[in-house]
Amino acid sequence: MRRGRARPMSPEERREALVAVTLPLLHEHGRAVTTRLIAEAAGVAEGTIFRVFASKDELVDAAVAKAFRPGRMIDDLRSIPLDAPLRDRALALVGLMQRRYSGVFVLMRKLGMAGPPEPPPDDPEWADALQRTLDAMVDVLSPDQDQLVLPAAEVVRVLRLLTFSGTHPKVAAGEPLSAEQIVDTVLYGVVARDGNEPSC
Repeated sequence: MRRGRARPMSPEERREALVAVTLPLLHEHGRAVTTRLIAEAAGVAEGTIFRVFASKDELVDAAVAKAFRPGRMIDDLRSIPLDAPLRDRALALVGLMQRRYSGVFVLMRKLGMAGPPEPPPDDPEWADALQRTLDAMVDVLSPDQDQLVLPAAEVVRVLRLLTFSGTHPKVAAGEPLSAEQIVDTVLYGVVARDGNEPSC
């Protein structure tokens, strides 16, 4: 029995597929990545790239925008079991942020970027994705709001700041903080309190 040919990709689907294979190549090669490498990774001819992108730079810019676009962690955040102990949920949350930040920092270094790109002006989807990501982070901690002396949203803000600085290779001076160090510093502080930690 002959198998039918795969449905041809629409231009938008082809663009998304090319962006997806370009991202890991940027982590390895930066802007020196070639269209030949991209085409090989995508399993297409080089000419296929230029049917949906005007140039390699346009493809690279689209991949960079995708890498920095918020919202990529939402599904992973929502998969964290809310009936797990507070510390375990916080560790899972910080672990996701560390992986996200680490990838971003590598990409910035490879591309020679001094900082992340500015969000597109007047882009409601960007703002909405960022807010949904923050809401999903807060949802991870909210079940134990009664144990927190700050609103869960403020605890998330502190976790984000400490995770960002503790993961950045230059800010952390080559000695990044572990997820356990970050979480325990935020949840329990650094001063002993009669040996009593919050029940988690």
